[in-house]
Amino acid sequence: MDLVVGVDAGGTTSRAVVATLAGAVVGRGRAGPGNLFAAGPSAAASIADALRQALSGVDPRAVAGGVLGLAGSGVCADPAITAALGAAWESAGLNCPRTVVGDAITAFAGGTSAPSGAVVIAGTGAVAARIENHSIVRVADGLGWLLGDEGSGHWLGMRALRAAVHSWPSPFAAVVAEQTGVGDRDQLILWAQGLPHARIAALAPVVCHLARAGDPHAATIVSEAVRALTATLDAVSPGGVVVLAGGLLTAETPVRDGLLAVLNQRGYPVLTSGDPAAAAAWLAVRELPGTDAETAHTALLAAA
Repeated sequence: MDLVVGVDAGGTTSRAVVATLAGAVVGRGRAGPGNLFAAGPSAAASIADALRQALSGVDPRAVAGGVLGLAGSGVCADPAITAALGAAWESAGLNCPRTVVGDAITAFAGGTSAPSGAVVIAGTGAVAARIENHSIVRVADGLGWLLGDEGSGHWLGMRALRAAVHSWPSPFAAVVAEQTGVGDRDQLILWAQGLPHARIAALAPVVCHLARAGDPHAATIVSEAVRALTATLDAVSPGGVVVLAGGLLTAETPVRDGLLAVLNQRGYPVLTSGDPAAAAAWLAVRELPGTDAETAHTALLAAA
């Protein structure tokens, strides 16, 4: 019983990590979307697939415990989803205890071993949370594309579409149209009505690239995203370290640059989150008695 499992089940990808109690990774797995809130019980199949990959060549009986970081983890109150998650665990050959936490917990742990602080995530969606003793005590946004997720990749994509149809035929609109494969404004409007969510979110890198190049429409969208993410973080009354997570804030993007400038001006210590599946594995190590959590965190996440 000298191994742990960590899972990050997000809206785009499910990842699993198997590690020793000292923090050495011995297996990794990757599968499709695992967001139980968005996809329901069927997302558990992706989690199971990632787990089986990570456990390839490993005796599941050697796993002492696991932590699953789930987007939409609150839906585990649904008995059908709880049953599907248990079936996924068992299908991978695991019978050890498991703990389910929100993905804000794993994102925060991906940046620091500190027990308390704040995390702001901007990937496909966006959310901020205040963390105390590795538990969420306050949360802002994370409301999904229809009601919130302000400053997220999907939000940037939607703003790009709106700017394109309103500024047609601007150079910005031409780039957006090319990315979506349409030839005119009416086709772009029709394309957007289908709500191809993944392709809308995929416009975020285009917006970031154009903002870097000085396009005024893209620069305005990025500035709005920074203001929105700042307001979301302010809503959780951050104190101590702030961890940045999600693709828009861990990669070199103008959104990250803008938010960093705000946080640095305010004097917040800022860290960048690493692999959330590895962070989930670290949280599993931390739950076991007699382990050196600090050493394990360095081994699992310092490189990331």
